[in-house]
Amino acid sequence: MIKKIFGTGDRPRLNVYRSLKNIYAQIIDDEKRHVLVSASSLSGELKDKIQKKPKTECAKDVGILLAKKALQKDIKKVVFDRGGRKYHGRLKALAEGARSVGLVF
Repeated sequence: MIKKIFGTGDRPRLNVYRSLKNIYAQIIDDEKRHVLVSASSLSGELKDKIQKKPKTECAKDVGILLAKKALQKDIKKVVFDRGGRKYHGRLKALAEGARSVGLVF
């Protein structure tokens, strides 16, 4: 049985998608069906910083950028939606980067 993760206004959902080369993260309010904050390894803020870095370090930088943007919008607590993937590698690096800035899962 698959459990659906649902984000509210008080605790939005942090959705993570990873492709072979890039990683994308969004903070979503599912009640309003609205994306509050997003970041990816293709973001303009990170493009120069993450060139020639390993994918796990890029994922950590994406997590840090996402958490900074979230804290600017007064989002401190989120529900982590890993998309059915195991919690290791790039997903773990992104989560640890977001936690290091102050985002609470």
